[in-house]
Order: sequence, then structure tokens, then C-alpha cells
Amino acid sequence: MINKIADSAAQALAGVRDGATVLIGGFGTAGIPGELIDALMEHGVRDLTMVNNNAGNADQGLAALLQTGRVRKIICSFPRQVDSYVFDELYRSGKLELELVPQGNLAERLRAAGAGIGAFFCPTAYGTELAAGKETREINGKHYVLEYPIHGDVALIKAEQGDRWGNLTYRMSARNFGPVMATAAKTTIATVHEVVELGALDPEAIVTPGIYVTHVVKIDRTATQAGGFKKSA
Repeated sequence: MINKIADSAAQALAGVRDGATVLIGGFGTAGIPGELIDALMEHGVRDLTMVNNNAGNADQGLAALLQTGRVRKIICSFPRQVDSYVFDELYRSGKLELELVPQGNLAERLRAAGAGIGAFFCPTAYGTELAAGKETREINGKHYVLEYPIHGDVALIKAEQGDRWGNLTYRMSARNFGPVMATAAKTTIATVHEVVELGALDPEAIVTPGIYVTHVVKIDRTATQAGGFKKSA
């Protein structure tokens, strides 16, 4: 019987090894799989390459992971914001490598990995420093830059509902990078707020089919703390 429900986040993450490329869903603080990030830190792996839209908020979640010193490189599109001081300190001191990727390119490079696309030409970043050293081509009078897929060893994503086969639905903007990251990784671990019986999810509402999901971890529902804002006194 197929049952992808893990007893804990620690159990689901047991197979993650040093040097892994970890795709972490989320857009700012929306859709961040905080419980999985905490478990990854407790797991103790190091020399990680982390892929996310941004580089963490304050000293929680992604920022806390960076602060452990176990991340060698981060691939993201929006590393600096009002509360990205952990990233700033590590990057300026040369302790963290950064690969800056335009947001659309980031999503498409992940999607390409899941779709089995070897590479693709994209107009974004042509003529800028981000295109330095990359192959370019003129197609129908327009200039393009060759981009390669981003493959992950493991994807950590946050969903809303799931069943024991790993079928997932998402809540509003918390969906963001979750679906493309799930297809781009060898192992996908998803947290859900509700585990439902097989057949309870409308097939038309399932965003990530279970074939792309390795483990499902049930978590409690907590309010998302907005990033970039100070708490009121």
C-alpha cells in the first residue's frame, strides 16, 4: 500500500546528505516550509546549495539556516530587503556565494528541470552583467541568453492538503514556487495542514500529483509572520 505520510519532518529528511542542492519554496514568508527548514538544521547537513526566491527574513526560516554556516551557495532572485541582514553579513564577508537569477528565469529554469528540457533561450538579462560568459543568440531579430535547468536533490515545499499518495493542493499565494520545485527535485518533501482520505481531493483541484512527492508531513496551522515589517511596540 502506498503511504507517503511521514511520522515527522526528521524522518522525512533523513536521506538528505552533505553537499545537496535544496530547493525551498516560498515567496518572502508566504509558503515557506518553516518546519522543514528547522528539521534540516537539526539534521546537521552542511555544504548546501540553497535555491529560493529570496535570502531569508530577519533571523528565522531561511535566514536561520544561513546563519548556521552550513550553506555554501544560494541561488535566488531577491537577496536584499529591509531585514536581510543575515545574508548581507555572510555575503559581504565572503562566506556565502550568490548566483543572482531574474525571478522569471528562476521559475523557468526549475520548470525546465522538471520537464526534461536541456536548456532554453530567454531574452531576460541580455546585455547585462547577468549574461556575462553565457551563450547568446539572435532569433528573429531579438537577442536571447542560453539558460540551463536547476535540478534539486531535494525540494522542501509547503502545501495545504494532501493524501497518502502525495497529491497536493495549495492555499492562494502560498503556492508560488512549490509546484515547479516539486517536479525539479529527486526527492520532494511537503508539509500539509490537513491529510485527507484518497478521493477526497477533486482531481481538477490537485496542483502537484503524488508522482512528484516523496514524503508528506502534517503540521499545525500557524499565522504567517510578514517579512520586512517590524512588530508594533
